[in-house]
Amino acid sequence: MNRRSVAWILLIAVVTAASLASLIAQQAPTPQQQERQRLAQQDRQRIMDLLGIKSIPPGAQSSDPATYDESKAEPFPALPHPLAMNDGRRIRTADLWWKLRRPEIAEDFEREVYGRTPRNTPRVRWEVTNTVADGRTTTKTLVGHVDNSSYPAVTVDIQLTLVTPADAKGPVPVIMQLNFPFTGRGRGAAPGAGAPAAQPAALPPTWQQQVLAKGWGWAQIVPTSIQGDSGADLTTGIIGLVNKGQPRKLDDWGALKAWAWGASRALDYFETDKAVDAKRVGIQGHSRYGKAAIVAMAFDQRFAIGYISSSGAGGAKLHRRKFGEVIENVLAANEYHWMAGNYFKYGGDWDALPVDSHSLIAMIAPRPVFLSAGATDGDGWVDAKGSFLAASAAYPAYELLGKKGMPQGANQFPPIDTALVDGEVGFKQHTGGHTDGPTWPTFLAFADRFFAK
Repeated sequence: MNRRSVAWILLIAVVTAASLASLIAQQAPTPQQQERQRLAQQDRQRIMDLLGIKSIPPGAQSSDPATYDESKAEPFPALPHPLAMNDGRRIRTADLWWKLRRPEIAEDFEREVYGRTPRNTPRVRWEVTNTVADGRTTTKTLVGHVDNSSYPAVTVDIQLTLVTPADAKGPVPVIMQLNFPFTGRGRGAAPGAGAPAAQPAALPPTWQQQVLAKGWGWAQIVPTSIQGDSGADLTTGIIGLVNKGQPRKLDDWGALKAWAWGASRALDYFETDKAVDAKRVGIQGHSRYGKAAIVAMAFDQRFAIGYISSSGAGGAKLHRRKFGEVIENVLAANEYHWMAGNYFKYGGDWDALPVDSHSLIAMIAPRPVFLSAGATDGDGWVDAKGSFLAASAAYPAYELLGKKGMPQGANQFPPIDTALVDGEVGFKQHTGGHTDGPTWPTFLAFADRFFAK
């Protein structure tokens, strides 16, 4: 081997080593990230200690084919009947549903699953910080200042953007999305940006453009401005503010309920804005924010419609179904903070839950709601069929209230890209992966049935 060959080998080795070191450095958590992970693990262990739980069974593995084995997906096929009281009595009138059964379901969810929203939450003062009118739309950038006089150490400022058509003759329906701060096309709206800029012809219109094309308005609220998305954040945000920086009790609200609370405060503002028809405000969320959106829809009856996308476990998917993510996955250190501490009791004991996701959908009745997810080979983790079955099992509540729910039974699960939109509960599993994009046109056509005057 000559000197030139040796030199090249050495150079390649040095470059490879440098690249490997760079990759390791990128993947290694920073000291700040390590500290946040430690705080979350510490709080998670605190909850388990309070409940006397020594360990949680391992959750499903996304790479394991057994995670998507439909033949083993129904270990608990019998669900609590949505019209059966906890003492066994069957509710047979709408009046008793509203007076007895629905409050009982709500109590079970608050105590055991999502946590209780405090009775006395701080006042929110909305400030319009910027208004931009470009001839096509009017964009308002808002901040919801949460009163922190009871605990000044924590400040909460809710970020909200509202865009309405400039040529509207009166108040318009609004679809509000829970989403991350703006990062690009289809991920919300940059403050003051108005309608998203026109896209090349090869690209389909964004969801915002589709909404505006119907003459409606759209809004985006940033959930992490309400409550941080980590167990390390539970002593800050609205949860930390209400608890004055102290750890949660076992039935205190988790992040999903906090995000839903923030969405309701945005709806409070919409009720004061003359550009918005507050009786026709819909809520939308995808993935973890799909979970928050369905919680908001269930617990605040002012939301007129919902588009719940790929919400998975803790959202529309049945807790008792062994397909994709399961309760134990939600109890992991990076997700447990979404739920109440009491939810830990059901790790490995799913059938002990007094409610399931069909009960949550039943709480939405008689209002319309649309559920969606991607194909199993791209979005199998969230279990589209589990959401469909939950919607199907909520049928008795819709029927009791004089509305048409989802067709009942697993044999009614539709083929891919087939929309079920005849009743008040819509559903579609679309081709493609973990995204809400393909089903926006279907949802908006569904919503038009209820928003058209």
